[in-house]
Amino acid sequence: MESIFNTWQWYIVGPLIGLFVPLLLIAGNKLLGISSSFFHICSIALNTKKFSAFGYNADTNRWKFYFVIGIMIGAFIAENFLSSGTISYLPESYYSFGGLVLLLLGGFLVGFGTRYANGCTSGHSIAGISTFQLSGLAATVSFFAGGLIYTYFILPFLT
Repeated sequence: MESIFNTWQWYIVGPLIGLFVPLLLIAGNKLLGISSSFFHICSIALNTKKFSAFGYNADTNRWKFYFVIGIMIGAFIAENFLSSGTISYLPESYYSFGGLVLLLLGGFLVGFGTRYANGCTSGHSIAGISTFQLSGLAATVSFFAGGLIYTYFILPFLT
């Protein structure tokens, strides 16, 4: 159990994450990402006839619903049974009205960005690059460039 509680090394976690790509390809899927999974959940929860007009088939994408449910169950198990202490999700400054506004604005921007980029960081960086998609490489370079620009040029003026 001690090995579960400690931080795992990159050379263990990286290959484990990388093994998901060939498993998905063998299973007949080549997309892995959470933002597209939320799109599929919305299409299942809402009227799927509207989505079928765009060539969407809810039955072939139903596994993504279970993917998101599995992530939530895994997070619950990790927090309640595999953590060694209390988990702090957000800094104290976010437990206010201003913090709530920032979280909602950030969530909207992330949601908009993932739909605009046609995928999220995990989808582009893990599945996109490993299946040799140029869009995955371009998106990943953009993610890193945006993070570096924010960290070194914008964040110093905010703190």
